[in-house]
Amino acid sequence: MRTLNSRDIFARRNCTAAVPGRGIPHAVTALPCPFTPRMLEGRVQKILRMVASGGTFTIRNLALEFHLSPSYLQRLFKHQTGVCMGEWLNEQRLQRAAHLLANSYMSVKEIAYNVGYEHASSFVRAFERRFTQAPARYRKQSDYT
Repeated sequence: MRTLNSRDIFARRNCTAAVPGRGIPHAVTALPCPFTPRMLEGRVQKILRMVASGGTFTIRNLALEFHLSPSYLQRLFKHQTGVCMGEWLNEQRLQRAAHLLANSYMSVKEIAYNVGYEHASSFVRAFERRFTQAPARYRKQSDYT
């Protein structure tokens, strides 16, 4: 029976995979870690449903909703799902933005505000980091496919 080494443990906790031959983990950006709803606590299940409904949420307002401190909510979420709540929320926002870019005529600024960014420049920077291209270029590419 094989035991887990520190690289395997890191990979499982952080949803990464080790680069073969190098032993260096790299992030798996295409697919988020799957959540099994029946294994999650009710509060975490409700958070997942609330965010999936399309609303814009911050850690602070979710913590207020559940009468928890933001730090405790983040620990609870990480413990239950294995994913950092802030990173997960950002990924959800950016995925929703990508969908809106491909399927609506809203401006980039409108989309940025709609998914929860106060400033379009912050949104553009985050989008470029995640998708390696500007939102306008992403929209143009999705028109051709």
